Amino acid sequence: QVQLVESGGGLVQAGGSLTLSCATRGRFSGSYLIGWFRQTPGKEREFVAGVSWTGTGKNYADSVKGRFTISRDNAKNLVSLQMNKLKPEDTAVYYCSCSKKFWPQVRSDDYDYWGQGTQVTVSS
Repeated sequence: QVQLVESGGGLVQAGGSLTLSCATRGRFSGSYLIGWFRQTPGKEREFVAGVSWTGTGKNYADSVKGRFTISRDNAKNLVSLQMNKLKPEDTAVYYCSCSKKFWPQVRSDDYDYWGQGTQVTVSS
């Protein structure tokens, strides 16, 4: 069984930074890409950032480009999302997900497994 466990969310002031982590557990067969999504009440889950199996392919939503950085360490089964210069509009529940499809993938329907989510709140 595949499990994704997010951590690192919290409350931060605008302009501050947070690092989210996603620990992957269980039996993964073959390579997979990891994506971060976020969701606010009443809105659809939106893509934030994705990273390929090797870690060399990375893509970001325009709204976070230049502020967020995704990285992965397969030896530690860990994916991180460094979030800098946070804005109130970044407030959301952030989800880690994985897909067996080729990188890049930005649609939530193309992801197979999801974590439980971690809340990020940015105060103005």
